[in-house]
Amino acid sequence: MKISHIMRTSKLVFSFLLLLSLGTSIVAQEVEDESEFNYIQGDERGPENWGNIKPEWATCNTGRKQSPINLFAPFPETVPNFVRITRLYQPGQTTIKNRGHDIKLEWTEGSSSIQINGVDYILRQCHWHSPSEHAINGRRYALEAHFVHQSLDNKVAVIGFLYHYGNPDPFLSSIEDKIRSISNNASTDAGVISPSQVRMEGSQYYRYSGSLTTPPCDEGVIWTVENMLGTVSIEQVQLLRNAVDDGSRENARPLQPVNRRWVHLYDTRLRVDDETLHTPSAASM
Repeated sequence: MKISHIMRTSKLVFSFLLLLSLGTSIVAQEVEDESEFNYIQGDERGPENWGNIKPEWATCNTGRKQSPINLFAPFPETVPNFVRITRLYQPGQTTIKNRGHDIKLEWTEGSSSIQINGVDYILRQCHWHSPSEHAINGRRYALEAHFVHQSLDNKVAVIGFLYHYGNPDPFLSSIEDKIRSISNNASTDAGVISPSQVRMEGSQYYRYSGSLTTPPCDEGVIWTVENMLGTVSIEQVQLLRNAVDDGSRENARPLQPVNRRWVHLYDTRLRVDDETLHTPSAASM
């Protein structure tokens, strides 16, 4: 058997096992009141102490599959069917909330979803971190948006979009007035918004198993981070930070150890042959 064949098969089996393991994970939601923690390094409520604030937040300190991480992959891979994302996004009613450290846009009707490996994940909300929480090849960018999806049995899949400084982001531009209007822990109706307005679905994306990036830091999250960068203006990033008025210049968790996790860079442009499409059977594992 050729070495290249063995390597492709082993990677496929690993990816399949990874998704099976995620399927048994029950993931809690991020906290809605963010006043009990902050992003100030060295503070008793800062990132290195999140796990000490509450017993149910202990995973923030003890977890071995924490997010965010530095994303690095040596070469792109073909995309097996069972790790592809099918987006089923529709316009839906939203509310916008100031949670204390970030701005959250929530879809209240459950009209949008994605599908991974036959599992439907309903789009619940998106929010923003500055600078970007994930790094690509060691570099963090101006902003990162997280689109958080949840299955019926409470598993979580997050799609991350990274931005560098440049032209204003049209999606943020459409809700700037709403962001300016809300104070800490307040919320307001934001009307009907389509998540498809974020036009950043590129040909390459990173995939790995991680965690929520805020307390309780629960693990078992399927992370997809788009390799295509968007642009955001300095004024828009400042708007997001000034709106929460939390006394911090940023709301990005420090990078976490990879701890020997596999990070895949998938490229949808690569040819998918019969071998890649094959899902390994129990006998082959």
